[in-house]
Amino acid sequence: MRKSEPCRKERRAALFFARTDRGDSTPDDRFLFAGAYGIMQEKEDDDMTRIGIMTFLHNDNYGSTLQAWALQQTIRSLGYEVEHIDYQPSSQEKLQNLLTSGNSPALILDGLRKRAVKAGQEGAREKSASFRRFYQAQMKLSPVCRDRKALRANAERYDTLVCGSDQIWSPVWLNPAYFLDFAGEKRRVAYAPSLGVARMTSKAKGRRIGRLLRSFSAVSVREEEGAALLCGMMGSQPTVLPDPVCLITREQWLALAKKPDVQQPYMLCYYIGRNPDYWRQTAAIAQERKLPVIVLPVTDESFQQSYRLADGASPEEWLGWIAGAELVCTDSFHGTVFSTLMGVEVQMMRRYREDDPESKNSRIDQLKRMLDVTGDRIMPDKQIDERLAQARGRGIEWLRQALK
Repeated sequence: MRKSEPCRKERRAALFFARTDRGDSTPDDRFLFAGAYGIMQEKEDDDMTRIGIMTFLHNDNYGSTLQAWALQQTIRSLGYEVEHIDYQPSSQEKLQNLLTSGNSPALILDGLRKRAVKAGQEGAREKSASFRRFYQAQMKLSPVCRDRKALRANAERYDTLVCGSDQIWSPVWLNPAYFLDFAGEKRRVAYAPSLGVARMTSKAKGRRIGRLLRSFSAVSVREEEGAALLCGMMGSQPTVLPDPVCLITREQWLALAKKPDVQQPYMLCYYIGRNPDYWRQTAAIAQERKLPVIVLPVTDESFQQSYRLADGASPEEWLGWIAGAELVCTDSFHGTVFSTLMGVEVQMMRRYREDDPESKNSRIDQLKRMLDVTGDRIMPDKQIDERLAQARGRGIEWLRQALK
């Protein structure tokens, strides 16, 4: 009977180590060494704890993608085998969740609006393609999961499941999959998911979230406002931890970034929301600072500006544009965080009214508390770098203990 490949590897490994012990190994043993190493590596991989991460993917959002990359890199650095669960819900799955979770149909209209921008702008389509290339080159993903049945089957691949970060726990677009409701008896850990809001949008959603939290062995959140909301549901206060992008050093981000081909200083604008006042402020600041403006376009109105457009930017190029700017103007949480991580001055724009029940300004408020800054302009300095380093240490140590 023909020997199986594992049996042949075992024999090569045994022969190599026997020769090594006798001291008579030869250059011809290099092949045997490769086989021995292969069998050792397989056993090592078999012994490693396997972790699956659940968060937003495939939404063509720089912050979402880079926080996912950062968490995967950090968990891998702690000695675990890790991948992201490639959840791409089918249309039927999305509709079912909309009907059962009490989410607003306006979410569908918002999705259609974003698709219209992509359909009408070549740069938006190139940007989307660059995200696919990023996932293929920079991250490890599971097989695609289109529905709960696939998620449950895929969960068997892991010893522990982790959800986080980003606004995966937002009651505005509640989806129990991001609370790992498909995990069965697997251990569940939450690293800094964001609720995004300062108050619960409905009592029914609050009760449902409370039930979903009961199966977690360790829970942290990204904002103090979210911790206060969950405390009443859990009976204990979750730990507040930084976004995963803060777990990566400036040097690591710069190594990933692609430097833009620009020789002169510039002001960079990156706006997620549609607000004409943003552009009035942009013009005033540019005139005051005497800087040319470069726009990373997202909305239809940003594509219509007369400023130079950095459209079609990949995640690596997006990092490079921020790192090279003299000033960044943004209403984006991650745009603000990355500016501070790169040591770049940033002007924050408030995207939501404070009396809006779905306001997500708590994300920016938490960042300002973490950095101990006031106002909407953050200037780079040594104290901010030190606070970022302290936050990084807290986040990594919490993960280390939670995943033991």
